[in-house]
Amino acid sequence: MPRETPTIESSLADMPKRKWLRAIEAVAEEDGYFQSLGKSHFSAFIERETTLLVTFETYQGMHALSDKAQPLGWDMVRNHDWSHLCLASDGDTWFRAEEVYAYFDRLIDDGFFDEFDQVLFYGAGPCAYAAAAYSVAAPGAAVVAIQPQATLNPRITEWDERFADMRILDFTSRYGYAPDMLDAAERVFVLYDPRERLDAMHAALFTRANVTKLRMPFMGDALQTDLLEIDQLDPLLQAAAEGTLDATRFAALYRARRDYLPYLRNLSQAINTQGRELLLEALCANVSARMKAPRFARRLERIRARRKARVAEAATATG
Repeated sequence: MPRETPTIESSLADMPKRKWLRAIEAVAEEDGYFQSLGKSHFSAFIERETTLLVTFETYQGMHALSDKAQPLGWDMVRNHDWSHLCLASDGDTWFRAEEVYAYFDRLIDDGFFDEFDQVLFYGAGPCAYAAAAYSVAAPGAAVVAIQPQATLNPRITEWDERFADMRILDFTSRYGYAPDMLDAAERVFVLYDPRERLDAMHAALFTRANVTKLRMPFMGDALQTDLLEIDQLDPLLQAAAEGTLDATRFAALYRARRDYLPYLRNLSQAINTQGRELLLEALCANVSARMKAPRFARRLERIRARRKARVAEAATATG
């Protein structure tokens, strides 16, 4: 019989940080452990079945993305009875800390990852960098990295000014250059919007034989949030863990964007900027016919009104 899955009251979101940490610790220690890793990091492990999800998350992200302020991985524990190892940071640290290096060294020495049949590393943004970098600790693992940075070392990525103040971090020592740390992974999936130039440039650095790049054009720069809102993060991670994720499977999952208004607005704006009125009309007609979207309906009316006016003007001119 499955063990009771971790639950925590919704008021956790309003807890002071110390009380929140104690609550996370209490849940983890029911069937695992909690370990502080210096001032800015901790790990929380929950043992269930032989699929292990390793997530890299931030304290701030848990509060922003979960109404219960819980690690995203706990949903996979509840939904699939997976085991879960959460590495958490206070703020974006890219997990560049001696305590984190030492922690993964101990996991390797203890043969921790050998106890699981499938291991999946996951993260987004700075956490995706960490998921890729530390996946080297579990040869044969799968990795899902959403908008990962390859490194912040300015000798390699001086063109990325978004995180210039974090270049003080050491990206040249152990677990440093994320793409090189993927050599032992069985399969890696890098998700990004090719229209986001800096994300696309980082994604190019991850070009490897075992890396599949999954493009999400017109989604923007918050893909993890988008996948959560279209309810596709869970099936994406499940397919990655089971070995069924590929470009075709992702395309099927990504069809959910057809009903996602933020994506449709980005797409319509791009088409409008290109001056492709017929295509914009077709998009607005399609969206208006399928869902309640007043903005698209109004734009469709304006497009058709302009065409009608042009036809009338042309008829007058030739009359």
